[in-house]
Amino acid sequence: MSKKNFTGGLSSLLGEQVEKPKKAKNYIEDESVFFDLSNEDKAKREKEKRKVGRPQTVFKTITKSSQEGTKENETRATFIVDEALLDKLKAIAYWDRVLIKEVINSALQDVVAKYEKKNGTVKPIPTKK
Repeated sequence: MSKKNFTGGLSSLLGEQVEKPKKAKNYIEDESVFFDLSNEDKAKREKEKRKVGRPQTVFKTITKSSQEGTKENETRATFIVDEALLDKLKAIAYWDRVLIKEVINSALQDVVAKYEKKNGTVKPIPTKK
């Protein structure tokens, strides 16, 4: 038993279409001539492809790796937190329709304000000589 081939029937209904020659991965077509791309050209084209999204508008000086990908006057910090407390903070953020970092930032500001009300301005940590 032979396999059925329906492509001829579809082609006759849709009209014959001329297929363009398929391009090899590392080639570009220019006026029907294929050129081999050097590794440098491939890297340049890949870099150009990756430039998507909104252009960076804030140019801040990064002094620590924890500041990469953050806004001005922000840094990344990692803390160990009680799981039940974290669940409540996430719930507050959800119901208030804000980011978790905004809830935590507000809570930390409240703690500092309460401390300063009781003890006065927070003194900076002395630097080592």
